[in-house]
Amino acid sequence: METTKSPRPGHGGPGSGGTPPWPPLPIEEWQDTCTTLHLWMQVVGKIRLKLSPMTNHWWQVPFYVTSRGLTTSPIPYQMRTFEMNFDFVDHRMHLETNDGQKRSIDLKPRPVADFYTETLGALRSLGIGLVIWTKPVEVEERIPFEQDHTHASYDPEYANRWWRALVQVDRVFKDFRSRFIGKASPVHLFWGAFDIAVTRFSGRKAPEHPGVPNVGHSVMVEAYSHEVSSCGFWPGAGLGMPAFYSYAYPEPEAFRTCRVKPGEAYYDEQLREFLLPYDVVRTAKNPDEVLLAFLQSTYEAAAKLALWDRNGLERSGP
Repeated sequence: METTKSPRPGHGGPGSGGTPPWPPLPIEEWQDTCTTLHLWMQVVGKIRLKLSPMTNHWWQVPFYVTSRGLTTSPIPYQMRTFEMNFDFVDHRMHLETNDGQKRSIDLKPRPVADFYTETLGALRSLGIGLVIWTKPVEVEERIPFEQDHTHASYDPEYANRWWRALVQVDRVFKDFRSRFIGKASPVHLFWGAFDIAVTRFSGRKAPEHPGVPNVGHSVMVEAYSHEVSSCGFWPGAGLGMPAFYSYAYPEPEAFRTCRVKPGEAYYDEQLREFLLPYDVVRTAKNPDEVLLAFLQSTYEAAAKLALWDRNGLERSGP
């Protein structure tokens, strides 16, 4: 009779590493790991971008949460497909092709340049050859991947905690998404800003986006070609804390003055978004309820002020 072994710390199970389902995630404890992991994911993300056919609002490029980490989902290459999967239980990145070939790369302290070189080498060994633009996006320090020997941190415990947080966020965001029958994005993680997000659309076109630093103008124009209410979760780099966010584009007049739930949520004038600290959700008696209240109240604020056709866009029953 087979038995299931107890997971080692940082290697799975609901209390992995002594952490609860919504684990503590202080950014100051894993800032270097977060930065390195962000850049590793940009390497993989740019591979997916290079080979995947264009889908509206760049939906062909994000990653998706799995029961062990994050996946690109199948990427086409000539007459084949392959996937690249980050495993934050065993701390490896797996490359698998539809014809049964496999390669694995260790997730451990190593420079971005080494990860980039080994990843492209593993793909070549699978018969997949390509060239990507190696300059990072949506970050201030834009060292080309092959030259980046600066960022080389990887703490498996905090990588595992971050993924565990994503598992919970993905689950609740999918619940929230199910309430909307209009056009809505999947719940997906964009490797540019390193945030997991879900976006609702009113169905109307939006004014041309003015753009943001370190991102091509055409990228933002396509991303925000239509009116949106969007929410997501950041791990905290650049913000000082992990947090949920919600915004509207274009932002309706008086949106920033709306009362939203819970009481700890607030409008950040610099970011022009509502924020809710992750720790407020994590430590709540009912985290799902608190997070859903934030998502719903900020969406309603945007939809009411912008006069969305809510009767035609929202689910009335189960």
